[in-house]
Amino acid sequence: MRIPISKPFIGEEEKKAVLEVLESGFLASGDKVRDFEKKFSKYVGTKHAIATSSGTTALHASLLALDIKKGDEVITTPFTFIATANAILYCGARAVFADIDDKTFNIDPESVEKKITQKTKAIVVVHLYGQPCDMERIREICSDYGLYLIEDACQAHGAEYKGKKVGSFGDLACFSFYPTKNITTGEGGMVTTNNDEIAEKLRMIINHGARKKYEHEILGYNYRLTNIAAAIGIEQLKKLDKFNDRRIKNAEIYKELLEGIEGLELPYVSSSVKHVFNQYTIRVKERDKLKEWLEKHGIECGIYYPKPVYKQPLYMKLGYGDKLTNVERVCKEVLSIPVHHSLSDEEVKFVAEKIIKFFKH
Repeated sequence: MRIPISKPFIGEEEKKAVLEVLESGFLASGDKVRDFEKKFSKYVGTKHAIATSSGTTALHASLLALDIKKGDEVITTPFTFIATANAILYCGARAVFADIDDKTFNIDPESVEKKITQKTKAIVVVHLYGQPCDMERIREICSDYGLYLIEDACQAHGAEYKGKKVGSFGDLACFSFYPTKNITTGEGGMVTTNNDEIAEKLRMIINHGARKKYEHEILGYNYRLTNIAAAIGIEQLKKLDKFNDRRIKNAEIYKELLEGIEGLELPYVSSSVKHVFNQYTIRVKERDKLKEWLEKHGIECGIYYPKPVYKQPLYMKLGYGDKLTNVERVCKEVLSIPVHHSLSDEEVKFVAEKIIKFFKH
């Protein structure tokens, strides 16, 4: 038996939708993209959704839309995929790293507040592994200091904070549709916002700075999504709640079978959120030994993330010398095990059984 860490589910509906686009001849950005945007904004609960070519381009375009530039500082977490911080560098700004909460792994609001300077223009929070950040406290900080708020919701499609979906709290929010996410379009992204002016600027940024063909008003990029990808996204979005329910059920099975094992810390879930488990991440002191044991039994695991962004070679060359207590500790202990919606009950139980055997030995 081999159990992958992630597995996108593409059904007959997606295949049929793609074939219809191929037969239509309209393959690039067009009506399917507009339809996907409309449906996604309705799902999240925002006025606008702007489709992009990836989660990374969604982040970059969002920062540009807020006029983040050289000399500005943007506070974010170093315990994330590097794209979150790189998008800040793309703008010529400086990424400033705050520590994380030891239980949720999300950015710590108190650490954020300590990092604010006169150069700070925005905060980028990451709803890591599918669990929303403390949005109430983060929004208070942004309001108190006059800062923009961007949600990196690339791992949190359908997650909720106090009954409201992530992607609807910030000035802007960014999603990714990479194959490891809760829904996929192959590659692709989305920006959500309630701000009409920002939405209009975003549409120009991702389309070579043009509002209409051959009228280029600002410096823009080709960050558009294709009709082919959007056709997949429309069908995937219909299944998102079902996919998330399955991930949550898998997490519940793990909790039932693994809770109470000495030396194993299961994911903490805040009472105020709906966690959609893009990853099911445990903490183990002997992380590498457990990973080796599970992979020996055909169970794929992932370490998200083995080192903080500030310790990546690029950031070391740029002079970053941070050392944040919780981040440093968590990076050495986290291990993500399969939780995706394609898993059967038997497969989840098989993974749990192997973990139990490891600790018995």
